[in-house]
Amino acid sequence: MGEMLPLFPLGAVLYPGMLLPLHIFEERYRQLVRDLREEAEPRRFGVIAIRKGRETGIDGVHSLFDIVTVGTQRFRLLALDRTRPYLRGEVELLAEEPVDPAVAGPAVRVIQAAFREYLDALTEWGGATVRLEDLPDEPVLLSFIVAAAMVIDLPERQALLTESDTVRRMAMQRALLSRETAMLRTTTSRPVPDLRNTPYSPN
Repeated sequence: MGEMLPLFPLGAVLYPGMLLPLHIFEERYRQLVRDLREEAEPRRFGVIAIRKGRETGIDGVHSLFDIVTVGTQRFRLLALDRTRPYLRGEVELLAEEPVDPAVAGPAVRVIQAAFREYLDALTEWGGATVRLEDLPDEPVLLSFIVAAAMVIDLPERQALLTESDTVRRMAMQRALLSRETAMLRTTTSRPVPDLRNTPYSPN
């Protein structure tokens, strides 16, 4: 039998080692936080991605909880328990597979370079400045930082989280970074000219 965890459904993916601030207003999730505060350390709950629809509601809001969570470990959801106001799940905690430094080393350098190129393209496209500290050389941490930072769809974020092999995860990221960088380079545009005073032509 797996471990039982309270579950928090979100339209987001939380990677190990990454921070996720939460603004909690629904009574059922405020109850989840209260229940966790009554438990001994470590106080843990699982974040699961919502595939369709929304898991929100503001009826009966009286107070808010603002908390910051930290992802610790990936898990597989085995079964749901709906006996409480919030979901609980039987989960199997997933360990990271060992990484061969000889194989991961080249992949790390490729991802570091591809991610910097992606951020440069993102900066040009958005007109903002992206400050990047030195990227880690540790493959697992690097893969999760890049996954968390990319502007991609939820199913792709979930696929990166689901992949248990770090080198394969980085190979997926290389393809995504290449695609997204190319799209950003293609769609980088100059300001639209003011056509309000231009004579209209049906042709």
